[in-house]
Parts: sequence; structure tokens; C-alpha cells
Amino acid sequence: MPNPWTDPGPDSGAEPGEVAAIVLAAGASRRFGSDKLLHPVTLHGVTLPLAAHSLLPWLETFGHATVVVRPGAEIFCSAIETALGAIKSAPIRWIECVDAAQGMAISLVCGVRANRDAAGWLIGLADMPAVPSAAIAGVRNALLAGAALAAPSCDGRRGHPVGFASNYYEELLVLQGDNGARRLLEREISNVMDIKIDHAGIFADIDIPGDLQYL
Repeated sequence: MPNPWTDPGPDSGAEPGEVAAIVLAAGASRRFGSDKLLHPVTLHGVTLPLAAHSLLPWLETFGHATVVVRPGAEIFCSAIETALGAIKSAPIRWIECVDAAQGMAISLVCGVRANRDAAGWLIGLADMPAVPSAAIAGVRNALLAGAALAAPSCDGRRGHPVGFASNYYEELLVLQGDNGARRLLEREISNVMDIKIDHAGIFADIDIPGDLQYL
């Protein structure tokens, strides 16, 4: 488990020219009533902790992924690594965000700083276990092809994950609260490349136990 975030150093995170995969897993699960990211979920006949399902398509699409967690998450990290197995979990880079309680944007900032030399950042959520790898790959490829911003959509509705090109670095670093990135996207809507995906998993985030039925 990493120490609280300070300075990534010149050789940390994604290599220059790469898009960094960042998955936010630092929420407190207050509305769920327990640690939702460790809640067992069965998808495609396989039962894993919710966050493990969420991470699988990222680990299939990227050579490595940064997962931002809250302080004291050692048990969570160990449980996810055990569920995924040593080979699948090896590409995970755990980053502890000491100020995670201040809102989702702070976790996003932490992940971006940890990959500051990347060509862009693809931001996902650990409570979205049904996002298809096609959506993740589609947004990543759009950024590599020169898109400033990109996100998948289904039936005209935008979902997750969301990609930001490197020229948004300074703006991402000053985001605050739980809706900072959403406001940035709304302001820059004309620059968002739409990646059409025929899969409602890009909307399926789990906030309360009742949300599990939609999986």
C-alpha cells in the first residue's frame, strides 16, 4: 500500500505519449450502508467484489492502471488483489489520497498528478462494474487520435468513462467537490468527442443496494 501522496517523481505513472487509466475508488459508501466496493456481485456467472468487476475491463485494455483509494484502504486493496489473482492485479498501481473526504474531484486530482506526464487521462469509477471494455478502449483511442475530450454515449445519453487530453492538466488540478469534472465537461461540450456504444453499462453506477438490480 503506498504512502500518502506527495510527489510522483519523474519516472512515475504513465509514460509520455500514453493515456493514463485512472479509476477512482476513494468514496465512503455512505448511501450503500457498507463498503459497496467489496460487496459480492455476480456478472456473467462469476462472483467477485464489485470493484474487482469494475477493474477487469480496465486491466484488459491498459498495461497498467492507477486506482485512487482513501486512507486506511489496505484491507480493501488486499481483498481486490486476492479476488483478481496475482497476475491480473499486478498492473494495478494503488495511490492513497489523504484528502479524499473532500470530494471526488480531489481523488481525480490525485490520480492526474500521479500521471502528470501522460498524453491524457481516462477517468473511471470503481462502482461501475458493467462498463464494457469497448467503451474504455473507444475513449482511449479517441484521445490518442487527438480528441480534446471524449466520452461514450448510448441512445444519446453520455456515460462513463471520460477522457481528458493533456492540455486540460491545469484545469483538472483545480477541480473541487463531487461535480467539478461535470461542470468542466458541460462548459466544453462542443469539444467532447462522442463514442457511440450500444451498452447501458456506461450508466450503471452503484450508489445504494437497490441499484444492484439494474446489473
